[in-house]
Amino acid sequence: MFINVGFGNSVNQDRIIAVVSPETAPIKRLVQDAKDQNRVIDVSCGRKTRTVIITDCDHIILSALKCETVAAKLSERDNKIDEIKEDLL
Repeated sequence: MFINVGFGNSVNQDRIIAVVSPETAPIKRLVQDAKDQNRVIDVSCGRKTRTVIITDCDHIILSALKCETVAAKLSERDNKIDEIKEDLL
């Protein structure tokens, strides 16, 4: 399942490890290290980065959506999947 991370871009939700704010020093270092190693995917379209999405394949995705918005989309998808599983049982 994919979730929209802004401006028509989608990410495979199964690959997401964490959704974090870019404001803290450790996350800023993480993003800078990933930029140095060409592991950053910037989908903010030139806008301010409000969310950093960390994936299991060591890529970092920068989004202009708020962390709460991305987390809510992940939660919403999980709830829908649970409902579908219950209907099948």
